[in-house]
Amino acid sequence: MLDVDSTLSAIEGIDWLAARRSSEVGDRVKQLTERAMRGEVPLGGIYADRLDSVRPTRDEIAALGRAYVEGMEPGVERSLALLTNAGIRIVVVTAGLRDGILPLARALGIPEEAVYAVATRFTDSGEYAGFDVESPLTQNGGKVKVVRGLDLQRPILAVGDGITDLELRTVDPPAVDAFAAYARVVERPPVIRAADYVIRSFDELPAIVLGIRETATNGSPRSRIPGRE
Repeated sequence: MLDVDSTLSAIEGIDWLAARRSSEVGDRVKQLTERAMRGEVPLGGIYADRLDSVRPTRDEIAALGRAYVEGMEPGVERSLALLTNAGIRIVVVTAGLRDGILPLARALGIPEEAVYAVATRFTDSGEYAGFDVESPLTQNGGKVKVVRGLDLQRPILAVGDGITDLELRTVDPPAVDAFAAYARVVERPPVIRAADYVIRSFDELPAIVLGIRETATNGSPRSRIPGRE
């Protein structure tokens, strides 16, 4: 299970959109995003606030989609292709905006039905008209609900950079079997401290995933945690 913002792509989508507004809006939204990803404020308490501050148009979401692709993290195409060829099921679960994320998914060969994100609505003229307020992904614990409903084959590895990703591992019972903190774009100490793995390159991911699968199949112990001293 993969996150998108600051993980598959260096872009933090809502911050990228907010930067197209005034510096006051941009700075405020960026601060709110960081606080939520560190677990200092609940995601549900800021999700609507950020979008209402930005009110992105359909054209701006399309531009965000191009930015996601341009900001794709090094090695991600190669690593995901290797895992797909090895029979690993890949899903994207993110609180990001679906219309902006789908171009990145297509570039990575991930089918649309494997992308779980938040839908946005627009007027006929392309102006912002709201988002799917019923989506669990706009709340803390939302990724847990989505992943548990996907009937994924165990073992499951989650990869992400924020508290909402880590929750998949720390909830009781865990929704995933292991969590890898992606720390090349941004390092969040609370997330890194609690992670099973810390990676700074997608080139590290295949060995971890295939190792977890081998451990589950053969029952061999994991000798170390890559990326941690």
